Amino acid sequence: MPSLKLSYFDFNGGRGEVARIAFSIGGVEFDDDRFAPRTWPERKADTLFGCVPELEVDGQRVTQSNGINRYAGKLAGLYPEDPFQAALCDEAMDVIEEIAAEVKPTFSMKDEAQRKAAREALVAGSVTRLFGGLGRALETREGGWFADGRLTVADLKVFLSVRHVRKGGLDHVPADLFERIAPALVDHFERVESHPGVVAYYESRQ
Repeated sequence: MPSLKLSYFDFNGGRGEVARIAFSIGGVEFDDDRFAPRTWPERKADTLFGCVPELEVDGQRVTQSNGINRYAGKLAGLYPEDPFQAALCDEAMDVIEEIAAEVKPTFSMKDEAQRKAAREALVAGSVTRLFGGLGRALETREGGWFADGRLTVADLKVFLSVRHVRKGGLDHVPADLFERIAPALVDHFERVESHPGVVAYYESRQ
């Protein structure tokens, strides 16, 4: 097994969390390098592309969260071997990245009214379209999982995104959005949340 070091912010959630959970479920040993957000400016200069997460594999750095997720998923047994099922797994993860890209500009909006209007427009448009599409896709998949008829890194990534909204993490995006537009994602959220490996991971974080 290679020597692994995953560097990301010290909170539960975000782009580094999928790999953390996957490694935990798969029993993969890694250096969980967590750092306070306030220290980001001094750490940023040492990153490859000015962003995290970064995964060091035997001293070589891998960046971009979905690339890290695929690698972590393969080590942990949470990524499909079948090419088509792997494509379905990638599809779900890429949709979440597309949603994140749509929402990201609103975080830098200083004016509250402007941010409110922007996020309400996203809810009325692309965010609902993309999450709604994930819900419809899920309804066609085996066992209520996004790929391979079992838990994969795609399920972890969608779960974390849905959890962020349901916990009220995005102002002006209703916490009950999924009950309205994609009930299948609510059932999926509960399925992932109660998965023994996910439960064990969060218990270890208490």
